[in-house]
Amino acid sequence: MGGRTILHADANSFYASVECLHHPEIRDKPVAVGGDPELRHGIILAKNERAKAAGVKTGEALWQARRKCPNLVIITPHYPLYLRFSRLMREIFYEYSDLVEPFGLDEAWIDVTGSSGLFGSGGGAAIAEQIRLRVKKELGITVSIGVADNKIFSKLGSDIKKPDAVTEITNENYKQLVWPLPASDLLYVGPATGAKLHRYGINTIGELANTDPVFLNSLLGKMGYVLHAFANGLDNSPVERLGEEAVIKSIGNSTTTPRDLVCEQDVRIIYWSLCESVASRLRKHGFLCKGVQISVRDNQLSSFERQCKLERPSALSYDLCEAAMNLFNKNYNWKYPIRGIGVRGIDLISADSAVQLSLFEDEERRRNREKLDSVVDDLRRRFGYFSVCRAVMLKDKALGGLNPTEHTIHPVGYFKPTQ
Repeated sequence: MGGRTILHADANSFYASVECLHHPEIRDKPVAVGGDPELRHGIILAKNERAKAAGVKTGEALWQARRKCPNLVIITPHYPLYLRFSRLMREIFYEYSDLVEPFGLDEAWIDVTGSSGLFGSGGGAAIAEQIRLRVKKELGITVSIGVADNKIFSKLGSDIKKPDAVTEITNENYKQLVWPLPASDLLYVGPATGAKLHRYGINTIGELANTDPVFLNSLLGKMGYVLHAFANGLDNSPVERLGEEAVIKSIGNSTTTPRDLVCEQDVRIIYWSLCESVASRLRKHGFLCKGVQISVRDNQLSSFERQCKLERPSALSYDLCEAAMNLFNKNYNWKYPIRGIGVRGIDLISADSAVQLSLFEDEERRRNREKLDSVVDDLRRRFGYFSVCRAVMLKDKALGGLNPTEHTIHPVGYFKPTQ
C-alpha cells in the first residue's frame, strides 16, 4: 500500500438528513424516507440515527419498520432536493481535487494525491477533516470519510465510523481495522457470494484475504481473484474524472408485487409497468441505456440478477421490456411463485450520442414507437399515470393497478456491465 491518497465521502442517512434539515419539527424524531405506506411495495429507502437505533433497516417494508418503531415518521422521497444537495456537496469536493467520481447521489471518491501539500500538513486525513467540517457547516448535513491509498479501502473506511467521522486506513493498521469486518462489507460481496463463502468458513475480510486465490477462482470464477485482491487492499483502479451526468449510472425500478406472480403473463404485466417507468425517466434525464438488468425474488426470498447488452442503445419501453422478458425466460424455472422483480437501464450514454443504425431494423416502426412513448409521457404528465395504459394491464386488476412512478431507485456499479 502507498503512493496515492484516495478519500471516500459518504453522506450520513442522506435522504433522511436532507428531509430533517427542511423539516425542523421532526429532527428529534425517528424519520425514514420511503414509499406510500398504504401500498404493499413501499420500502424504507433511508433512515436517520433515531430510526436506526429503533432497529429500522433500509430495504425493509414500511409495515415492518412501523412494527419496530410505532412513532416512525415516514416521508415520501423528493429526488430533485436530493440531487441539489448532492451537487452542492460535490462542489465542495471539487475545491480539493478535480478527480471526483460519484457513486450514487450520496457518495463519491476523491483523489487528493496531488493536493495534500496545498491544504496544510496532515495529508489526506487533514483534507478529509476539512471537508467533513465544511459539509456540516455549509450544508447542514454530515459525512463520514474514509482515507486510504485505494478506492476499496477508502470506501470501507467511510463505513467504520458513523456518523460525522474520518477514518484513515494505512499499511500499518488495515489488518486491525479491515480484516475483522464481515466479508459482506466488501464491495461486490452480495448475499449469494457471501453465502458461498460462509459455506467454506470464510466469514471475514481477513479470512477472504488469506484464502488461496486459486480456490476462490474455482468457487466464484474470475470474481474470486478480484475479491481476494480487494480484501488485501490491492486495487489500482483510478478515480475517474466524471461529469454531472455520471451521478446516475443507471436508472431502475423494482417492486414487491401486489400478489405473487404465477405465470409468464403476470411477469409481463409487471415488467411492462416497470419498463415504461424506466424508459420514461431515461428520456426525461436525456439518457439511452446500452444494457438491461433484471432482478427476480421468489416467495422463498431467493433472488438473482441477470443482465444483457442491447443491440442498440435505447430509451424505448418496448426494447427494455423485450430484453427483460428474454432474460427472465432464459433464467427462471418457476420452481416457486415470484414475490418481487426489478429492471434497470444500465451503461448509460447521452441521448445525443451517435448511434450505429441497423440495416435490418424497421426504422419507421422504431420512430412510431418513439412517438407513442412521447405521447404517453405527455398524457400521464397532464392527466395522471392511469390516464392511459396498455391493454395487457387490463387483464389483471391488482397487477395492472401498480403505479411504478411511486418507487424509483438509482443503483450504480463499480464495473461496467458485461454481457
